[in-house]
Amino acid sequence: MIDALPTRGNHFAPHPEAPHFAFRSIIGRSPELTAAVELARRVAESRHTTVLVVGETGTGKELIARGIHNCGADAAEPFVAVNCAAIPLALLESELFGYEPGAFTGAEQSKPGIVEQAGSGTLFLDEIHQLPSALQPKLLRLLEARSYRRLGGHEELPVRCRIVAAANVALEDAVAAGDFREDLYYRLAVFTVPLPALRERPRDVDVIARHFVAQAATAQRRAPKTISAEAATALRAHRWPGNVRELKNVIERAFILSGPELTIRPEHIVIQHRINRQLTAASPDAVGEITIPRSGKTLAQVEGEAARLTMKLTGNNQSAAAKLLGISRPTLARILRDSVSADRSRLATVG
Repeated sequence: MIDALPTRGNHFAPHPEAPHFAFRSIIGRSPELTAAVELARRVAESRHTTVLVVGETGTGKELIARGIHNCGADAAEPFVAVNCAAIPLALLESELFGYEPGAFTGAEQSKPGIVEQAGSGTLFLDEIHQLPSALQPKLLRLLEARSYRRLGGHEELPVRCRIVAAANVALEDAVAAGDFREDLYYRLAVFTVPLPALRERPRDVDVIARHFVAQAATAQRRAPKTISAEAATALRAHRWPGNVRELKNVIERAFILSGPELTIRPEHIVIQHRINRQLTAASPDAVGEITIPRSGKTLAQVEGEAARLTMKLTGNNQSAAAKLLGISRPTLARILRDSVSADRSRLATVG
């Protein structure tokens, strides 16, 4: 899976072999992912069928939505994406449906909404479970009547686009909790595409990781690198709560930490949330602690203790430790070197 393209009002010319290329951004060979892509490919042939894509954060829901769009008959039309959680409630209705002059203070001229901007293309509603309850009946009416009104307007405007919604939670649970309308759920879930979490398809970790390594080499204009067998084993052992997005970040970090080496090794694999958890849970019995006394300890000594603790947390990986401390690797090396020299001087003085 590669980076999603920009997410507002993009126009794409259809590829002459669009059905074969529409889902090329989805990387993986597992039966679970293959089945999801096949579902998306089939629904793309149905021009206005509403689609609900369900999957955890980082599983590629927008890529699936774009694949449906690019595989369909209206691939040359706009693909417009909106995150329902990212737009303030006060602006969401006017952003979605547009408004007429005088609809609210400051509305001096009419403005088309996102639905209108999508034209005959695709409107992608991400995090649909975050749609405010006040707007849920309006979206329901849009889906049922295939028409809507601008805010402050009286004219019924036709809906010509396909609606693809996405959720990273089970909408059935949101319905049961009273947070999401049941009738809207059934309108959205005309055709559901469930995306598997990365931990459910461990065989795909290797191929996706290699893809991201190649991508990093191209982006940084560096020589291609390989992943050692030990590093690959470490990657497969991780649960990947952030899914493919997390894997991408880990590989990009590993590519940088490996420096001039042409092989990514286990010491280059730094799981950020694991380090955060270690830092939070650090204790004198586990990895030692840094204390700032009232007197008797210099700043250099405190820096040395911080450097040694961070080195222990990162498995003595200087690049990873320097990144955590927010300093350069040469600076970390100097602090460690000065700390060792200071310790030797103190021992010599005591002796």
